[in-house]
Amino acid sequence: MNAHVARIAAVVGASILIGGCASTAGLSTQAEPHSAAQLAAERSLAGTPAAAPWPRNDWWKALNDPQLDRLIDEALAGSPTLRVAEARARQALAVAGVAQSALYPQINADAELTREHPSERGATPLPPGSNWATLHQLEATLSWEIDFWGKNREAYESALGAARVADIDSYAARLALSVNIAHTYVQLQRAYLQLDIAEATLKQRDQIYALTRDRNAAGVDSLLEVKQAESALPATREQIAQWREAIDLARNQLAALLGQGPDRGLAIARPSASTGAAVALPSALPAELLGRRPDLTAQRLRIEALSHDIASARAEFYPNVNLAAFVGLQSLGAAGFFSSASRMVGFGPAVTLPIFDAGRLRGNLAAKNAGYDIAVEQYNQMLADALRDVVDQIDSFRSVDEQRKEQALAVATARQAYDLALLRYREGLGNYLQVLTTEAQWLSQQSLDADLQARRLALSIDLVRVLGGGFDPASAALARAG
Repeated sequence: MNAHVARIAAVVGASILIGGCASTAGLSTQAEPHSAAQLAAERSLAGTPAAAPWPRNDWWKALNDPQLDRLIDEALAGSPTLRVAEARARQALAVAGVAQSALYPQINADAELTREHPSERGATPLPPGSNWATLHQLEATLSWEIDFWGKNREAYESALGAARVADIDSYAARLALSVNIAHTYVQLQRAYLQLDIAEATLKQRDQIYALTRDRNAAGVDSLLEVKQAESALPATREQIAQWREAIDLARNQLAALLGQGPDRGLAIARPSASTGAAVALPSALPAELLGRRPDLTAQRLRIEALSHDIASARAEFYPNVNLAAFVGLQSLGAAGFFSSASRMVGFGPAVTLPIFDAGRLRGNLAAKNAGYDIAVEQYNQMLADALRDVVDQIDSFRSVDEQRKEQALAVATARQAYDLALLRYREGLGNYLQVLTTEAQWLSQQSLDADLQARRLALSIDLVRVLGGGFDPASAALARAG
């Protein structure tokens, strides 16, 4: 037995020496991940209060609309999109389990009963006086790939990293769904505001049309003014139809985001979302942004998984050693099948040597290195884009708040001008052209004010998104595993 073990050791040792013929010289990665400290953002963020908490997991409740809360809760509970993402996470975890199985010995059992007519000159001749025989065989086999160089361990770590990425991607899908619902909800609210303006405009233009007809009957206005006032009515009714269509389409889109049919959208009432708080950022920005954004966290995990892929590819340059053993029973005929004479036992190593592969191993390792470099540079760009996203939202918030201050003055001034023009027209001191001009200015300012209200709501949603939407890597089960 000692001599046999010595022979095994000699085979393995020789394999290691021969396997050294395959070289990894000159193959390495080139990219380096950036840190948030390498990207200057202090001046761009200066002047923004830094006392806000990070967004909560149920961030949409800050919009103060119970109906929106119910819609997002319903979507998160039953959306097919989320179920797909969750299934992918389970699939990736199962694949990691398959990779993990390669770390342990494999034991299999095999039972055979074969009726045969073997060759008289073969290795197993027929018993005397027989034309057919039944081969009985019962065998248990053990195989174990000894992971000397960590190839299987690194492959498992890579698969486990991919499972972590899939788990975080499922959260990213959850965030994307809630953001899409909130944005669509804001567009529904904007459509209602614009519909209010159009309906109020129709009412005013009906009154002006009636007044113009009275003035024409009194000989003050000509038929031209009557036709001008009348022509404004169809255009206004057209706007009303357009905004009602926008409401219907937004409801249909919300129903689809919930994973429901269009009839579900008919039950969605007028939104009442609002946000009055001044914009503020967490004090730990930008340093903690890396861990708060699911896309950045997932990309870092992809890079880590690829580093394990590289280590596994490097290990393929060395010999692969498998231990195999079997034990069982075999006999021709049933008689004496369970006797000691039918016993068979064997064991020994199997060694695979990468002596000459025409560049396959080097090409594989070079491809893994390049894939790693691609992922790192993608991460570096994602980090720059993430900081730009934050600064963009802050700049837009500042602009919208400034625009709304000026817009409030513009609406009030345009309303006063319209009221004065209409009063002068009623009293016979002004003309219809003055009424049309001031009305157009007032309507334009009202429409712009509604758009600014909706845009500020949309910016508050996007700010939550760029800050990670309440993502916390520690809350993910797979993030804590391994």
